[in-house]
Amino acid sequence: MSAMTSGSDKQTRRLRPRIIGLVTSDKVAKTRKVVFEYLARHPKYNKFVKRQTVLHVHDENNESRSGDHVEVMQCRPISKTKTYRLVRIVTRGPQVDLSVIKTEASRMFEKKKEQPAQAAASVAGN
Repeated sequence: MSAMTSGSDKQTRRLRPRIIGLVTSDKVAKTRKVVFEYLARHPKYNKFVKRQTVLHVHDENNESRSGDHVEVMQCRPISKTKTYRLVRIVTRGPQVDLSVIKTEASRMFEKKKEQPAQAAASVAGN
């Protein structure tokens, strides 16, 4: 016969690992790339070397942006590479207005187009 377990006999679930890292990419919907940096001792030289781990994190509401410090928690596999999910945003990173950058880039591209045309006209004039 199978024994019924009571509420007091129930085992508590262990806490899942939580990591704080920096969001480096937010280009894919509901997915963020989070970099977690740490120091590790080099096996030969016994010097501390900077190492990093890139985690793919599930962000259900697309809340985080590139540059944010976020807390992530390990979970069941959501896809082939995603095994972490976003818990909270610790600090917001600097937000850059991309429209300004795009207009500047388009102006620079137009200037580059005009310069060869002007050079050809000056050569033809001589």
